[in-house]
Amino acid sequence: MSRITLADIEAVQAIARRGSFRAAAIDLGISTTALSHALAKFEAELGVRLFNRTTRSVALTEAGRLFIERVSPALQGVNDALESVRSHRDTPSGVLRINAPPFAARQLLSSLAFEFLRRYPEMHIDLVTEGKLIDIVAEGFDLGVRVANLVPADMIALPLGQPQRYAVVASPAYLAKNGTPLTPGELMAHACIRVRLPDGSLYRWHLEKQGEVAQIDVQGPLTLDEASLARDAVLEGLGVGFFMEQNVMAEIRSGVLVRLLEEWTPAFPGLCLYYPGRRHPSAGLAAFLALAREIAEERKRETSSLPHPG
Repeated sequence: MSRITLADIEAVQAIARRGSFRAAAIDLGISTTALSHALAKFEAELGVRLFNRTTRSVALTEAGRLFIERVSPALQGVNDALESVRSHRDTPSGVLRINAPPFAARQLLSSLAFEFLRRYPEMHIDLVTEGKLIDIVAEGFDLGVRVANLVPADMIALPLGQPQRYAVVASPAYLAKNGTPLTPGELMAHACIRVRLPDGSLYRWHLEKQGEVAQIDVQGPLTLDEASLARDAVLEGLGVGFFMEQNVMAEIRSGVLVRLLEEWTPAFPGLCLYYPGRRHPSAGLAAFLALAREIAEERKRETSSLPHPG
């Protein structure tokens, strides 16, 4: 047992968390082959198989499940102790793991993460994008990003700034050929680009005006699960699309896309960083949160200084 290291245990955790050697290897910054050899050596040391492997899947054995259940709290304690020590460093260093939905990742990078890495070159950000809500503590993340009303009640939330809006858009060519929908119900007569959610279900467009809510199960020639592909399809004139406003604002301003039903897409609570309360956050996490607060305050000042109409 003396040859078993903390890295071996972290490798087992990563494989269990990701359910894939490839994804776990990326998280750990090593090759898939190296990870497979490390696990085989670890299992040989233990004398028991921790995972059932096939060409398509990796799943914990019963022994593996028991091992993860027992070792995870102890490993968390070790990581907390390391974070406590690192918090006394003058210069933040290490890795911050962040989970965010795809639409929020671009905003997080451009508004916060890039500046953070410029200020703290010894830091590394590992950003994982996925649509489904997860338990960030159980999955090994330091921070999550979600719309404010989706942040779990037991987490500390830090607003990132501006409220969010959806936008219904189409190309001028499509509208010239097919007409312009003026009410949510008229969307049913139009070709729309459908969106598949991470759980496999099809997204119903949510529109709202002065308390009246319309959930439209649109129809159309194309179903996609990636916003940039859907935007390309709308730009090609294949149909009407439904996006986060920031993902199509440049195209709306340039005139290559036309905004529709704008009064039916009111602002809703913006994005928040969220994280578990910790007595000793790492220096990197503390610096990231401080920068987020700094940028949020700058946005508030900029917004309050803008001239008001009328």
